[in-house]
Amino acid sequence: MAAAEAAAHNDPGPAQELLVAWNTVSTGLVPPAALGLASSRTSGAVPPKEEELRAAVEVLRGHGLHSVLEEWFAEVLQNDLQANISLEFWNAVSQRENCADEPQCLLLLLDAFGLLESRLDPYLRSLELLEKWTRLGLLMGTGAQGLREKVHTTLRGVLFFSTPKTFQEMIQRLYGRFLRVYMQSKRRGEGGTDPELEGELDSRYARRRYYRLLQSPLCAGCGSDKQQCWCRQALEQFHQLSQVLHRLSLLERVSAEAVTTTLHQVTRERMEDRCRGEYERSFLREFHKWIERVVGWLGKVFLQDGPSRPASPEAGSSLRRWRCHVQRFFYRIYASLRIEELFSIIRDFPDSRPAVEDLKYCLERTDQRPQLLVSLKAALETRLLHPGVNTCDIITLYISAIKALRVLDPSMVVLEVACEPIRRYLRTREDTVRQIVAGLTGDSDGTGDLAVELSKTDPASLETGQDSEDDSGEPEDWVPDPVDADPGKSSSKRRSSDIISLLVSIYGSKDLFINEYRSLLADRLLHQFSFSPEREIRNVELLKLRFGEAPMHFCEVMLKDMADSRRINANIREEDEKRPAEEQPPFGVYAVILSSEFWPPFKDEKLEVPEDIREALEVYCRKYEKLKAMRTLSWKHTLGLVTMDVELADRTLSVAVTPVQAVVLLYFQDQGEPPAALALLTHLESLSLERIYSMLRMFVVTGPALAEIDLQELQGFLQRKVRDQQLVYSAGVYRLPKSCG
Repeated sequence: MAAAEAAAHNDPGPAQELLVAWNTVSTGLVPPAALGLASSRTSGAVPPKEEELRAAVEVLRGHGLHSVLEEWFAEVLQNDLQANISLEFWNAVSQRENCADEPQCLLLLLDAFGLLESRLDPYLRSLELLEKWTRLGLLMGTGAQGLREKVHTTLRGVLFFSTPKTFQEMIQRLYGRFLRVYMQSKRRGEGGTDPELEGELDSRYARRRYYRLLQSPLCAGCGSDKQQCWCRQALEQFHQLSQVLHRLSLLERVSAEAVTTTLHQVTRERMEDRCRGEYERSFLREFHKWIERVVGWLGKVFLQDGPSRPASPEAGSSLRRWRCHVQRFFYRIYASLRIEELFSIIRDFPDSRPAVEDLKYCLERTDQRPQLLVSLKAALETRLLHPGVNTCDIITLYISAIKALRVLDPSMVVLEVACEPIRRYLRTREDTVRQIVAGLTGDSDGTGDLAVELSKTDPASLETGQDSEDDSGEPEDWVPDPVDADPGKSSSKRRSSDIISLLVSIYGSKDLFINEYRSLLADRLLHQFSFSPEREIRNVELLKLRFGEAPMHFCEVMLKDMADSRRINANIREEDEKRPAEEQPPFGVYAVILSSEFWPPFKDEKLEVPEDIREALEVYCRKYEKLKAMRTLSWKHTLGLVTMDVELADRTLSVAVTPVQAVVLLYFQDQGEPPAALALLTHLESLSLERIYSMLRMFVVTGPALAEIDLQELQGFLQRKVRDQQLVYSAGVYRLPKSCG
């Protein structure tokens, strides 16, 4: 206006024409109230037609004023927004923020945005005219696209410069309801059942959830009583709202945050409801279908689908971005859930294999490996690595971890890093090696997987397998290690290590395991008359495949000794059976003849056996010397088993006891008084008070003599023998004087 009035003052003729043209353009492009003028409807003036406006623009163009028209239009719009339109809109919204009834709240919100649309409609129609004139060359400014972008940026900036929190909460609540209504409408359109439940109604969880939906008096979509369901109305009203926001270019600005928050919340809720604690089936396919339904809802929100509005390339691109966002968020949340449950998943493997494979798929699409490593190490240290857990249970879970983490991460880096605390802790347990060896030979219920692993037909040799740097795979199958892999360790070594190799590598030496197996084998051979030679031979042969021939030679000799002993015993028994009845021994002696240099060292203990037993052993020795010339036997009296009958007052017991226990029992064959403990020491050299008392109770617990004496009385009796110099008490044990030996 100032430029037109200045021109009119300098040149009254053409200036008058210019002033009229400016007044025509200004009152035709913006509402009169924005210029401080009365409304055309109240003043009776007729708005100028498009032809009149174009002619006026031609006049302005002749005077070089067309270049400022776009800038003037944007400035008037901004002033009107700040002074009037924005205040009117937020006053209308504030009256609706505390509305508790969702249908009414949605209607009132539609009214508020309808008011905003009616106030901005003149500007939007004028914007189209300005864009048209720019394309025709009547105006020269930032261009059609530049002006539109500037207008909408101004609109968004002024209206939502400071958005009340209550408004955003209301929008989010309504969009959350819109999503539930949309999902429920899709279920109704597919027969009233959730598509994710198809084929799964045999699941107790699925049936419970399905019947809960059917029996609920409330609509799963709108949350109202089923008789008052307003889902259809809600869909129509949300469509109207989206159209208004789209025309005002406010759709993304108003709904994006609410849509994002709603999607995140619903995804978390659904995942908690369906996935937590469920490891035995995969959920990826189900959630991919669900995500596609969510993307369909997004198309409704942003008006990017439907026959009435064909999707443009820009719309399709926006929808793809939203799909990617939902998928990435799902992968992150699902991976976080499974990482949190990974200890339990490992414990339940292989039943939990689907959960492991789901987690692997998600980790390949996120950056959560560090989160997994930190979480798993913390869970192991908190729930497993403490004195309250048996060594056998720790080994069992470590074996499950090897299996599960090999599926999760074939490079074995996760296993190497996360399970290092287990390996360190097992080195501090005294019985670790024994438990592992017992598991390898099938003697431990808790580590039965080791026996299966040992019996594999193509095991990795512990002699050469760990040190091999050769990659047997094809070059095109090679996969680089993850960035968190230890560069000092061979990739092929890590990937090829099997369960037994990893357990043996805890100590870095196989000698410990071989020696432990020798001790375990010796214990089993010497204390179990019913052992299975076939089983032990099989174990040794399998261990030779793992540890090599030479280290297992001692065990082979031990088994050979057992076979030789059975043959020698059979020969001697056969010879005895040929003798007359009066020349046969009073009881049978069956010896296990050991090659002492190949067996583990035995504790050197002395036991004085009764005379008749000593004679029987000497007879057996002479028979052996007859069979094996130039050889003799050196008896280990404390080793072996003795089968004998014990006659009590009311019954006879058949027992298998150690030689020490047998000597004590035989003593009571001749001595009936428990206090005659001159006699136990004769056979056992030295015993503590508690040992003497427990041995007496072990074999005469039903006898009347011991029932009349307690530990203190026995101690008094022994002390009297010490004073009489019949016993010597020193260092807590009683023994006979040397002169009494």
